[in-house]
Amino acid sequence: MALLHRAEMRPTKFALLAAWLPGRPWYQGPAGADVERVAAYRFDDPAGAVGVETLLVRAGDGPIHQVPLTYRDAPLDGGDDWLVGTTEHSVLGRRWVYDACADPVYAATLAAAVLADAGQAEEFFEADGQREYRELSMTIAGSGTRGAEVPPVGAVRRVVEEDLTLIVTDSVELAVVRRPDGGTASEGAVLTGTWSGQPSPLPLAYARRR
Repeated sequence: MALLHRAEMRPTKFALLAAWLPGRPWYQGPAGADVERVAAYRFDDPAGAVGVETLLVRAGDGPIHQVPLTYRDAPLDGGDDWLVGTTEHSVLGRRWVYDACADPVYAATLAAAVLADAGQAEEFFEADGQREYRELSMTIAGSGTRGAEVPPVGAVRRVVEEDLTLIVTDSVELAVVRRPDGGTASEGAVLTGTWSGQPSPLPLAYARRR
């Protein structure tokens, strides 16, 4: 379960992405264009410390890009090269926003979603002790057996930034499809997604045990 706040972020995550995306080798789109949300899904951090959100975004008239992010209340050790930026959250204070592909919390939650069909987090707004359900903007499904054992995922050893971004850990290799409609594919179990305007499932990520 993801607990969200009706809060302001300054700068917004989309302003951070507008500055960060044009420098990525897998980005295809105009520089300086506003970044708009198409859909999103979240994973639960079992420790409850790190926000894990994957955004599907479009900049101008460019294609849809998949951008996993993690939100932390302190810098990620060794994560300087993967910092998207910092923002002030009106409820939670300063947040460090990272390209999640280098974050071990994201690697572990993605592996569970693909290999064990662990699903996405339900989302709730929380204010004044009350919780309000937020309708999900997309649906995801993993091809692995629901509840299957997933090997522990430790540190991220290597990230290869390409159209299919590779995440290497000691126990699993993961691949994130940066442009879901771009035709990139890999081997292994697959995570697929559907959203408004995209009723047929498209691959979002792949995983295989090492």
